[in-house]
Amino acid sequence: MSSLDVEREYHAIRAWVEGRMVFIELSDGRQIGFPAARFRRLCEASAAQLAGVALRLDGTALRWESLDEDLTVRGIVEGHFQLPLPKAA
Repeated sequence: MSSLDVEREYHAIRAWVEGRMVFIELSDGRQIGFPAARFRRLCEASAAQLAGVALRLDGTALRWESLDEDLTVRGIVEGHFQLPLPKAA
């Protein structure tokens, strides 16, 4: 089996929200942030709902219970977003 056959697994050790930005810290030390506006349910969420982010599945997923929203850490790292970047005003 080649290395291309093995999908890379990303693990977050921490998740938090600052303003309308969601951040994750990966087990390798990288920190990645993305705007909540890149996901349908997150873009309409209140600040309190966004702040309710929790790590699930051994750090491979983010969960917002009050929004019934789940995102994979791998999808975030690889840039798989639902919505385009918001246009600057």
